[in-house]
Amino acid sequence: MMTLIYIIAALLVVIILLAAIGPKTYNVSRSIIIDKPKEIVFPYIKMIKNQDHWSPWKLKDPEMKQTYTGTDGEVGFKASWDGNKEVGMGSQTITSIVENERIDNRLVFLKPWKSESEGYYTFEDAGPGQTKLVWGFKGFNKFPSTIFMNFFNMDKTVGKDFEEGLQNVKKILEA
Repeated sequence: MMTLIYIIAALLVVIILLAAIGPKTYNVSRSIIIDKPKEIVFPYIKMIKNQDHWSPWKLKDPEMKQTYTGTDGEVGFKASWDGNKEVGMGSQTITSIVENERIDNRLVFLKPWKSESEGYYTFEDAGPGQTKLVWGFKGFNKFPSTIFMNFFNMDKTVGKDFEEGLQNVKKILEA
């Protein structure tokens, strides 16, 4: 009986330790230079429905169910999706737009796990007729996610999807 108590106590200590040392926040972003001015890049990215053409997640599940509320490209526009295991279920709502500078959105993931993040795009002049586009998201890891994040590299995993999406945007806009 004492052995069982020691094992349970040891497991609790390990869980508490992993939760304590696990990352409490995340901020994943990638950038790309597009050979088009902000006045062309910004309006394209602002229209959430355009993600059907460049989003790596849309490519992973072309059959995902999508619904929309509001006017695309305006604060309050909400795009919801329900897809396969790779895509999951959730929504994205535009929360702020600073013309030709920044777009912020609220990301709510319901499957495969529940979480909320703040997504963003920033736009900077990168030279004559060029735009530096940054795509990212940030948020907080709550318990028990803090334990899981000790073993999961969000920057590497999500970052590669952002890189793929940005390359797709570049190809589309520079065509």
